[in-house]
Amino acid sequence: MAGRERRPDGGGWRVWTRRPGAGPRGRVLAALAVAVAALTALHRFVPNAGLRLGSLLENLLPWSGAAVVLLALCALLRRARGALVALLLPAVVWAVHFGPLLLPGGPAGARELLVAQHNVADDNPDPAGTARALSAANADLVALEELVEPALGTYREALASRYPYHAVHGTVGLWSRYPITGHRPVDIKPRDVTEPWLRALRAVVRAPHGETVVYVAHLPSVRVGPGGLASARRDESAARLGALLAAEEADRLVLAGDLNGTVDDRGLAPLTSRLAVPERGFALSYPAALPVARIDQVFAGGGTVPRVRTLPATGSDHLPVLAGIAWTGPAGR
Repeated sequence: MAGRERRPDGGGWRVWTRRPGAGPRGRVLAALAVAVAALTALHRFVPNAGLRLGSLLENLLPWSGAAVVLLALCALLRRARGALVALLLPAVVWAVHFGPLLLPGGPAGARELLVAQHNVADDNPDPAGTARALSAANADLVALEELVEPALGTYREALASRYPYHAVHGTVGLWSRYPITGHRPVDIKPRDVTEPWLRALRAVVRAPHGETVVYVAHLPSVRVGPGGLASARRDESAARLGALLAAEEADRLVLAGDLNGTVDDRGLAPLTSRLAVPERGFALSYPAALPVARIDQVFAGGGTVPRVRTLPATGSDHLPVLAGIAWTGPAGR
């Protein structure tokens, strides 16, 4: 930008130019870049009382990368070199936090357990097709939520040939290649829920790598509205489930389910603080039409979760996810 102004001594005019991007808009873009970096790096300090803005931010945290890209495009259009330099800060913060998820996972190991997790949706128009898609994933365990009749009968029949062992309690179920030696319902119902509500189970699977305790859970839904993120019930159920996991003495533990939150969501801290979460893969699973977050999870105790990925869409509003669990302890038992 250029202009003219009179010299202070009255000796005529002088021409001045402004460096591109040095104006107010460039400074605004730079300030926004710093804000994005701060929110990404320091999201735990965002208050969660009342509107639960902290949890809301944490569920959308990976999309801070999209904000960096958008700001970079604006800076390029404005030729705001200072803003582009400032954008290096949120870019580095995002890369440190989420970059490892983009790295390729290694091949499956001999002692790895493959777990498929899917909220099949109680209004799924094609349960038979959903069951076939899950079978094609060739997982060792299949955890399902929102199982209702008559679709439940379809899943039992369609999965029986590949998974001869299964357990269903309420609206959650587990199908297994390996014997299920015991199973029972688990009570994680929020205190203010008065209607029948059974959405978790515990099973013991006799797998080749050793006896494994498997939890399947469907935590309460969350909603975003004028009052912020309504997640109190979800958080309460997560705390109750976390207490049960803390009491487990099993060497190998799997939690699979629709947890209605991402691994960064502080509402799931009672679970993520005790169990290993996926190390590779974004696997955004909800909503299936345009996924923005992975709320379908597979966690492990006594091992790691080297990678997670989504499977092709089914008749559900969730995408199935497939995760590999690598055990770190000795085999057997």
